[in-house]
Amino acid sequence: MRTTTRGLIAVLALTPLLSGCFAQGDSGGAGSGGRLRIALAVPPAQALSPYSNDATVLSKLSVAEGLTALGRNGTAKPALAKSWKQDGDTTWTFELRKAEFQDGTELTAQAVVNALGHAGSAKPKPRVLSDVTLTAKAEDADTVTLTTKSPDPVLPLRLASPALAILSAKAYAKDGTVSPVGTGTGPFEITRLNGKTKARLDRFDGYWGGKAKAPGIDVSWIADGTARANALRGGEADIAEWIPTAQAKLLPEGTRREVPSVRTDSLILNTRSGLFTDPALRSAAREAVDGAALVDSVFGGYADPGKGLFGPAVPWAADKRVAVTGRAEAASHARVKAETKGRTLRLATYTNRAELPEAATVLQQQLEKAGFTVKQDVREYTQMEADLLAGKYDALVFSRVTLLDTGDAVDYLASDFTSDGVYNIAGLKDAAVDKAIRAAAAERDTERRQEKIMRAEADILRTDAVVPLVHEQAVQGIATDVEGVILDPRERSLVDVDTRLK
Repeated sequence: MRTTTRGLIAVLALTPLLSGCFAQGDSGGAGSGGRLRIALAVPPAQALSPYSNDATVLSKLSVAEGLTALGRNGTAKPALAKSWKQDGDTTWTFELRKAEFQDGTELTAQAVVNALGHAGSAKPKPRVLSDVTLTAKAEDADTVTLTTKSPDPVLPLRLASPALAILSAKAYAKDGTVSPVGTGTGPFEITRLNGKTKARLDRFDGYWGGKAKAPGIDVSWIADGTARANALRGGEADIAEWIPTAQAKLLPEGTRREVPSVRTDSLILNTRSGLFTDPALRSAAREAVDGAALVDSVFGGYADPGKGLFGPAVPWAADKRVAVTGRAEAASHARVKAETKGRTLRLATYTNRAELPEAATVLQQQLEKAGFTVKQDVREYTQMEADLLAGKYDALVFSRVTLLDTGDAVDYLASDFTSDGVYNIAGLKDAAVDKAIRAAAAERDTERRQEKIMRAEADILRTDAVVPLVHEQAVQGIATDVEGVILDPRERSLVDVDTRLK
């Protein structure tokens, strides 16, 4: 478990431990030959499979691409597909550009069909496909027709998800595993993956978008946020993501970049088993916690109080927010004590984001004042994901990028809060919530879609399955001799062909 001692003494004490983070054999030392050295936070859970939470690493490091990409304004832009058109309510045609995979094979329509077919049959399915069934057909070598069972107005956005990256046939093993090592189309090719600690990427000179300015990237995964910050300070990393807010002001001048983020930190309550199957206890927990208290005490001002599932980085949300009605009456302090007598509230969080364990400690105190008996379980995320999805905790302090999977909020709502959602940690099964999310999913008009999304948000908040705490501001550490780093509120992108050492 991470300690809450966050002073400079602790930072300096970690220095010897970091001497091997970027080994000479991996990078040639100190940016040798212009190679970028990057410290990432969350170690691979499934060997960088696009069907896991590892998928964003492939887009952050420009290893793999989808048919489309997500533009800065939240719209879909061409990637491996140079153009597309909608042929009917459920049919779209995509024209492919000339490109090749890193194993030397050509991008073809059949390769796209193969890749999307594997994504659709994966178990569990990628979150981005949790509310849609997709069928792909090769019309000719460069043309793919995609059909959905029901209208999907945001299909081009959906295809920009890192989980739907198009890899070569070599990537897909008979046992269902998927490997992006040497099988992507991006400007950087993974040439070596050392478990959950390191990866080597070399420039892929056959990239259709031009030659990258950096010859390669050496990646180290450092789960401890203080250690990541120290790697940047000590000159052992050129880029360090997700700098803990307590460390941000300790970075050298000019190396701190603040990014408005679509990340919301919430308290997720398990509605399927345990204490919080009782709506009155969920309501009591919601009234007990105060996310605003975390903004300065835990996040050092690099956050905004939680107003809902979507924060200031989703600019249309505030004006369309709907008042929450119909919540259960909160159990009194006396009833909480009586109902939970002899039962412990199991509160989980993970160490990959340094602020979460500290937030959990504050929330524990708030919940105990309301009459709950609380015990924390704090581990590295990959060690607890299976237990979270299996409902083995009562509550989770959780940090979620709400527009990660498609750039469209409906996908996040469907995967996390519908009865059959593939990332439904709360175990929520509520007919009104399901109906509201389906209504938003079917809406084509952007303005009306956003309005229906916010109605669905109100329905979800009514259940108290999720209690928004804060909307984060991301802090990225970037050495002064690095240029071209992408500061992405959606946390999908970090480096591209223009990122390099000066």
